Amino acid sequence: MKPTIDLFEAIGTLRAMRRYTDEPVSDEDLWTIIEAATMAPSGGNRQPWNFIVVRDPETKRRIGEYYRRAWDETYGKLPAPPPASTSDEGLGRAYRSAQHLAHHLADAPVLIMVTTRGTGFGTSPTGSSIFPAVQNLMLAARALGLGSTITTLHRIYEADVKKLLAIPDEVETMALIPVGRPRGKFGPPRRLPVEEVVFWEKWAAKRSRKSTE
Repeated sequence: MKPTIDLFEAIGTLRAMRRYTDEPVSDEDLWTIIEAATMAPSGGNRQPWNFIVVRDPETKRRIGEYYRRAWDETYGKLPAPPPASTSDEGLGRAYRSAQHLAHHLADAPVLIMVTTRGTGFGTSPTGSSIFPAVQNLMLAARALGLGSTITTLHRIYEADVKKLLAIPDEVETMALIPVGRPRGKFGPPRRLPVEEVVFWEKWAAKRSRKSTE
């Protein structure tokens, strides 16, 4: 029987994991987390998704090259991240973690490319059906003790990646999810207090959480 954890524990500890051990991910675990992804809702129950599991080292290396180039082009010219001694240390930590992934994406035991049939980002509601599936996949991975993170930088080299994976023209890549046993520990992510982001009845009308209990 698969190990399970409480749903709210999984949600509350679903941190972005970008460093992985060399331990392989079993086919059984991959079937489990991708099946969980397919349980997500989709507009008109169209289920527009497909999932490409990539384990081949050479294919991962080539995807990793595109990803690193996209990272360098997007973030390489930005100022250095805040040092650990500043109040923005959390931002610096996130940057360094993402930078590590950009240079070590191919080290993840598995890459899962999530695709949609038809146009996705910004031009069709089809794309909005993909990300509930991605969240299901990541929560299922967390329940099995697997780390993951959602990435989209590969899309800068969309045409090259599609050619590499033999993806048809009418199919669009939406997200690239590395999966593996994490080197770090699961735990609560840094988030704003819920009271700061919830309004009641009208914009900017806030309540104390205690007042609604």
